[in-house]
Amino acid sequence: MPDRSVPRALTILVGVAAAVVVLFGVREVASIAGPVVLALVLVIAVSPVRARLSDWNAPTWVQVAVPFLIVVLVLLAMVGILTFSATALVSLLPSYTHQFEHLLADAQHWAVTHGLSNEMLAKGLEVFDPGRVLGLAQSLLGSLIGVLSALFLIVVLLLAMSLDAPMTARILAAGEGNRPQLVTALATFAHKTRRYLIVSTVFGLINAILDMVALSLLDVPLPLLWGVLALIANYIPNIGFVIALLPPTMLALLDGGVRTMVLVIVAYTVINVVTQSFILPKFLGDAVGLSTTMTFISLIVWTFALGPLGAILAIPLSLLTRALLIDSDPNAKWVQGLVSGKLPTAGPGVR
Repeated sequence: MPDRSVPRALTILVGVAAAVVVLFGVREVASIAGPVVLALVLVIAVSPVRARLSDWNAPTWVQVAVPFLIVVLVLLAMVGILTFSATALVSLLPSYTHQFEHLLADAQHWAVTHGLSNEMLAKGLEVFDPGRVLGLAQSLLGSLIGVLSALFLIVVLLLAMSLDAPMTARILAAGEGNRPQLVTALATFAHKTRRYLIVSTVFGLINAILDMVALSLLDVPLPLLWGVLALIANYIPNIGFVIALLPPTMLALLDGGVRTMVLVIVAYTVINVVTQSFILPKFLGDAVGLSTTMTFISLIVWTFALGPLGAILAIPLSLLTRALLIDSDPNAKWVQGLVSGKLPTAGPGVR
């Protein structure tokens, strides 16, 4: 009997084409897909609260209401802080026009004394323009406020998912006999996502508080805003530290000069190196299960599909994709190795 199996190359090409179509489709409905994923991740994050209330035999409405209210209060607090701080930033930026012009004149004088042409200086300033960097931060915060301002949709989704959470858990438990790989993969996704969010939030808060203290000591304006930005950027893999660092650095340059800017860079770097490089890995461990390359690709792909919210949710979205497409397939253990950057364990699925 002739071999009618589909060539592997064709399977890969069809898979890549399908992935591209799905990504462009998600991008078209990003205003809906983003809040849906955010609501799902938030429900997963507070699921231990519901489980603990269930262990205490609390009424069902309490098991739904308490986690729901926790998430809603956090969202309202974030919206309020970002809205107030972004408004203050918009009103503050025009007051630094004179300082920027003075810095530009000093830079031109330095360039002339060191034999650099004004044309070369102009090209450099196009890249390293404090006004553009602060404008980028303002745009990013505006985008985040726009996402969080769709609070009605997010709250409705949260309420619906919170109401369905107890039944969903029972349905998944009932399906363990029919599709054990899928149920296990989804449970692993929830566990890894929850651990990632909890640990990242704790260390993000530590970073944010230390950053705000350092900025306050250095008299950099709006330390609360930059602390919140540091907390949010902590969820963005690879480049989150740079995003959190650039706006307050540029504002420090305009407000206090080069010395203040250097001190801000040193303070942020020391805080980030100590918490993110030495302490965080001991608590987070291998909770994510994604290699460095896959993490960076995830950041690019999900930012393309969902914008700024995709950058923040890059890790949970990648974990969900891995659970549905890789971990649920017993024959894809070798792909798990490629994604996680670790050798797969021996088993029937390894080929």
